[in-house]
Amino acid sequence: MSPGHSKLKPQHAPKAPHQDPKFLDSTAARPIRILAEYLHPLVQLKNEGIGDTIVMFGSARIESHETAQGRLTRLKKTPASKLPAAQRAKHREAIRDAKSALEMSRYYEEARELSHRITTWALTLGPRPRRFVICSGGGPGIMEAANRGASEAGGKSIGLSIELPHEQFANAYISPELSLNFHYFFMRKLWFAQIAKALIVFPGGFGTMDELWEILTLLQTGKLPRNNLIIIYGRKYWDEVLNFRAMERWGMINRDEYKMLQFADTVDEAFGRIREGLEKYHMQLDSDL
Repeated sequence: MSPGHSKLKPQHAPKAPHQDPKFLDSTAARPIRILAEYLHPLVQLKNEGIGDTIVMFGSARIESHETAQGRLTRLKKTPASKLPAAQRAKHREAIRDAKSALEMSRYYEEARELSHRITTWALTLGPRPRRFVICSGGGPGIMEAANRGASEAGGKSIGLSIELPHEQFANAYISPELSLNFHYFFMRKLWFAQIAKALIVFPGGFGTMDELWEILTLLQTGKLPRNNLIIIYGRKYWDEVLNFRAMERWGMINRDEYKMLQFADTVDEAFGRIREGLEKYHMQLDSDL
């Protein structure tokens, strides 16, 4: 041993892998991150005694009636005739968009009311476990309406947010202890599906379609129980956007697969179908938690 070697001081050991941010963010650690997105929600849901959920999907772009009406009112305060000619076409377009948003705002208010009614009823079933808890995608629009209705009924609700390039903020009505955030879409989808007993689909775009087809495929293939409920809310929208009957007519789905869908146009109709189905098939808890 050289004389200089004995003068070396002991060094601190490096951090353990689970404490090393650089490693945890690496490609090699992706399985750990995926597992964390399963285990963390599992712990949170168990801690809050969640038995099962009712998932509500719909567009993040649908505003409350108050917000939509306020925007239209502000725009109308400035008549197009008082604007420079170059701005008039843009102003008329903004008015048209605001009128459309006001028309669509009925779905926000009806999602809010439906969530309130489901939660009010579910609260009568007891707190341990909590049954049929409203679960949304955590963001604005119909998601916010779902969490808002549950909050106004005095119940807890879940928000499954997702990290996006344009930052998504969790809406203010999610129960804080049940506000969960995901990086991986497929892990978020797992938690939408795993303990849901019903899916209520309000008008929406690509994201709403994606979730609807995911659940329908899982039901069709038997990966989820066929007695799980799917309510398609708002025939005026959905009949224009999708033609489920044509899929049956062309033989791409059969009659029983078409019957997986139920339709509703009012809160009373949707709540009646949901409660009837839950009481018939799901009062005995069979949770995967």
